[in-house]
Amino acid sequence: MTTPRFLQIHTLHSYPAALLNRDDSGLAKRMPFGGATRTRISSQCLKRHWRVAQDEFALRGIAGTTAALRSRNVVERKVIQPLRKANEIDKEILDAVENAFNIGVYGSSGTTESGRQPLLLGLPEVEYLQQKASAICTEHPDDAKAAGDAATLLFSARRGEGNNFAAFRDAARLPGGLEGALFGRMVTSDPGANIEAAIHVAHAFTVHAEESESDYFSVVDDLQREDEDAGAAHIGDMELTAALAYGYVVVDVPGLVSNLEGCDAGEWDSADRELAGKVVEHLIHLIATVSPGAKLGSTAPYSYADLMVIEAGSRQPRSLANAYRRPVPARVDAATDALAACLGKLDDAYGGKEIRRVMSVEDCDIPRAERLCLDDLATWAAEAVRNGEAK
Repeated sequence: MTTPRFLQIHTLHSYPAALLNRDDSGLAKRMPFGGATRTRISSQCLKRHWRVAQDEFALRGIAGTTAALRSRNVVERKVIQPLRKANEIDKEILDAVENAFNIGVYGSSGTTESGRQPLLLGLPEVEYLQQKASAICTEHPDDAKAAGDAATLLFSARRGEGNNFAAFRDAARLPGGLEGALFGRMVTSDPGANIEAAIHVAHAFTVHAEESESDYFSVVDDLQREDEDAGAAHIGDMELTAALAYGYVVVDVPGLVSNLEGCDAGEWDSADRELAGKVVEHLIHLIATVSPGAKLGSTAPYSYADLMVIEAGSRQPRSLANAYRRPVPARVDAATDALAACLGKLDDAYGGKEIRRVMSVEDCDIPRAERLCLDDLATWAAEAVRNGEAK
């Protein structure tokens, strides 16, 4: 038995002929590792797809949680626009309040859309802003300057309710929404509004050297006449890659419970952990079954994990990326053997103190790991969080 302060989730996913995550030039993202160039999937890409997935294990389907919005236009479209539609408030009043709110929420450059960074705000925070904006407009129906000053004062740390979003946190549970509780957020205009991520996600990368090609394609015009040029209406190309990718995710269980329940992380073992367990159960299903990918319509890059190893323990986590510092053949059995060998060496050097479970499509021999199907694996991890002990 061990205290599951951390859950470490290791995966292998296989994708043929895909373009999973593009860079600014439209090519697959890459990274050098072990003297070989690998294709990779950014952590932002992975988290985005897990956040927005819509299936039976969707994060937003978990009872007792609230959603969040990531946008540069929350003030304009979710706070002020409903007041404009009501057509009962003078335009100059609304403009003054909107300008002050944009600066208060997004910082000094918030007066223009290009100057704002997309910010994650929980629905409780959005509703709080809506209520405050409405109250200010009601209090100052004929004086735009007074309305603007009142809106500015709302975000004043010295005289108002505080530029540190303290009122947001006091107003509701999960003020930053479930996404903020899981993946954290950074507010450049106000460090006091930052939320430490409880789910740590590494960039996934291929266990082998990159495998890519340029796919040439042409488009035929259905209305082309016989007397017209017989050539294609359009000619283009795009990069395709094949990937057997190693993924690594860490769940900081005290941090997760703290973010979900509003308690101190040091008190996680005495807090209610039912919601944290449900979140972990859903997250494991999403990690295993939700695929990222650009060019969905032309590559259908949908894949389930070939392997998922979960470790529950109290020590600082450590990645198994070094299992692939020397590229291995692009086969699931070779990648699994390399991961198992790396685990065995780490156990010999540091002692095997984590409790392990494994889900694998193929036969495998992971050191000290009981084999389970995905449903049972997710249930086991969730129960370890709920009970505060892994068996």
